[in-house]
Amino acid sequence: MKNRRPLPVYEHVEILDAGSEGKSIGKVGEMVVFVPFVVPGDIVDVQVTRKKKNFAEGKAILFHQYSDKRIVPFCKHFGLCGGCRWQGMKYEHQLFYKQKQVQDAFERIGKFDFPEVLPIIPSPNIQHYRNKLEYSFSNKRWLVDGPLAQDLENIDMRGLGFHLPLMFDRVLDLDECYLQPEPSNQIRLFVHKLCLEAGYDYYDARKYTGLMRNLLVRNSNTGDLMVVLVVGSRNEAAIEHILSSLRIAFPMITSLMYIVNEKTNDSINDQVVEVYDGKPFMEEVMDGLTFRVGPLSFLQVNSPQSLRMYTITREYADLQGNELVWDLYTGTGTIANFVAKNALQVIGIEYLESAVEDARLNSALNNIHNTEFFAGDIAKVLSVDFVASHGKPDVVITDPPRNGMHESVVKQILAAAPDKIVYISCNPATQARDLALMTDFYRIEKVQPLDMFPHTQHVENIALLVKKD
Repeated sequence: MKNRRPLPVYEHVEILDAGSEGKSIGKVGEMVVFVPFVVPGDIVDVQVTRKKKNFAEGKAILFHQYSDKRIVPFCKHFGLCGGCRWQGMKYEHQLFYKQKQVQDAFERIGKFDFPEVLPIIPSPNIQHYRNKLEYSFSNKRWLVDGPLAQDLENIDMRGLGFHLPLMFDRVLDLDECYLQPEPSNQIRLFVHKLCLEAGYDYYDARKYTGLMRNLLVRNSNTGDLMVVLVVGSRNEAAIEHILSSLRIAFPMITSLMYIVNEKTNDSINDQVVEVYDGKPFMEEVMDGLTFRVGPLSFLQVNSPQSLRMYTITREYADLQGNELVWDLYTGTGTIANFVAKNALQVIGIEYLESAVEDARLNSALNNIHNTEFFAGDIAKVLSVDFVASHGKPDVVITDPPRNGMHESVVKQILAAAPDKIVYISCNPATQARDLALMTDFYRIEKVQPLDMFPHTQHVENIALLVKKD
């Protein structure tokens, strides 16, 4: 076997930019170097961990100069947990690089004309802004203190927290997380302590064994609090012990549920949710509308920013009351129901049948009668017969997943020739790719980024397209 050449250390690398994948960027000659947990303006020595022809990845092992954009991270888990990679950067600079990400994607990928990007809208809360977190149990927690190998047999390896980046079988055992308001941390720590004392087995992701799998905590802006326990087998005594203890310790829980997931993957969208105590849903209120949110329902995780995003979408659509609107990738129909009062009719299309059921329920709950929802692959639903039956839209609103729209969906939108398209995206790169297919027929009139996820590299962006004369 050939001896591998040791990977180099690059010295005095100046960090020049913040990348779209959460890693910052430096250069060594013509070599681009991606480094996590550093800030533009830092000057560091980089231990290379991966090297290709045109780029390298590495980690900072020595700081020669700290950037003036840097701030002391508030979370003790920063640098291990991959969730808030920009926490060491001042918030105003996070916003700058997120807006730059949109600008760069439109220029480099889209290569089309577009107006000046509007100033990014900051999140009103930069801590405790999420309304949903899912924690994972594991029988292999990450040992932060690094004990000697001979001491491992005396250490309880069970942990409850977040999976470490690229480690599906390891979790970082959390002390405190700043993403969701209390009592999220209190509930997680209580369940963890209870299960440790009871001796319950935590899940082994390699062997597919263990009772304790996941813990889901959701909260709403109406004060509802939902907790869902996911176990790997129907151990009635353990389920009763944990849930009854939770009910007593946290009487503010309004929905207490459990799922028995005996599959080898963590997906629970196809599992039966059993209500132990309380309501089978939460309620979220936006702009006078009430939305019921089940344990498996999709809801944007930053509620105040979601309201701002939906309001801008409605403003860009500029509906006069006589329009047919298509809401593609409608999810649980939040946007469809939000704009319905200004439209003649809204047709929502979504892949998941369960989400469409939620969308219909939310229309009924709010006495909205001019919406219609369809489930299925959008590329297949939007057939010639569908358009002939339901009519061509005046406005299309689309909010696809991170990988954007399939090219056939773009072609179907162009064939329908709406007067306006409002394209919401959580990935400016795929948004730019899709818009490039439309700009022969549409001009981009507005580009509005929003920060939905502070301390991460992610940015939401809304683009308004208007049909050319």
